[in-house]
Amino acid sequence: MTWLIAGLLIFLGVHSLRIFDEGLRSRLMHRWGEAPFKTAYSLLSVLGFGLLIYGYGQARLQPIPIYDLPTGLRHASILLVWFSMVLLIAAYVPGNWFKQRLRHPMVLGVKLWAFAHLLSNGNAADLLLFGSFLLWAIASFRAARQRDKAAAEQALVASPDAVAAAMPFSKPADSVPTLTGTRIASPVKASATAITVVLGSLIWAGFLFDWHASLIGVQPMVMTR
Repeated sequence: MTWLIAGLLIFLGVHSLRIFDEGLRSRLMHRWGEAPFKTAYSLLSVLGFGLLIYGYGQARLQPIPIYDLPTGLRHASILLVWFSMVLLIAAYVPGNWFKQRLRHPMVLGVKLWAFAHLLSNGNAADLLLFGSFLLWAIASFRAARQRDKAAAEQALVASPDAVAAAMPFSKPADSVPTLTGTRIASPVKASATAITVVLGSLIWAGFLFDWHASLIGVQPMVMTR
């Protein structure tokens, strides 16, 4: 599983800059320049992702069983993956309820996606891959909440009324823009929330009935029987 480990270290490593040092990304961008930094960041991300996909595929050829959970949990994992797809889409649709309420839906989506796959996959390679993403998502969300807290403290100086809106899991206004970090967020829109759920559901269905088997070689519906 050497290639899988190398891929995880590279891919998750470049996506962990803000977890370990909030200002490191900015300092590197200032030192190297924005374009060179983004180019290096993208190349390392692609390299890491390619290595972890290749390594995971190779590791699956000689599986090492660690645990085998009840079939019922595999059914639950399919439902959890659906919600994770909705959360991932929510990160890109402005004004949806999930983004306004949860603040960091992408990280939560990755966390849920990884946890769901651990319920239905019990080999060593699965534990390494999805367990690593789960731990990364937990650490990333914690760091994001700390940034939100810092933003709330800064907002207190400018306006005490802005603190509640800047905090994670605060209730967003229905028709008035609220603060998210240091920028103004758009109000919640029912149409944006509906689009988020529909797109997430379509992508989930695509993976469930076709893409997962075509790209990864595993049919989720067969695993639950």
